[in-house]
Amino acid sequence: MERIDQYRQFIRKLLTSHANLDNNSELDVECQLLFDTEQDHYQILDVGWEGYKRIYNCFIHLVDIKDGKIWIQRNMTEADLGQELVEMGVPKEDIVLGLHPPYKRPYTGYGVA
Repeated sequence: MERIDQYRQFIRKLLTSHANLDNNSELDVECQLLFDTEQDHYQILDVGWEGYKRIYNCFIHLVDIKDGKIWIQRNMTEADLGQELVEMGVPKEDIVLGLHPPYKRPYTGYGVA
């Protein structure tokens, strides 16, 4: 259980570092950090309005923890989230790139489901 709690802390730290929490005065868009520690879902969302256009964008979605592994479900940034987690101390085999189809996962260098 200590390992899972540590992974939760790593994920919170990672997402907080990637969140754009600066308010853009020209846009009515809020960056939201979502930490569901009961179901282990973690996301960064942009929500709001740009003029008459609705903004709703989930650009990072991590589902932690499925079978003791951190799943990266969506990454719309240029950051290598898997590598950042490895640098924090998460073994590669405990990270699953869920954004790739199952047949590709064995070739990613990370864990498989």
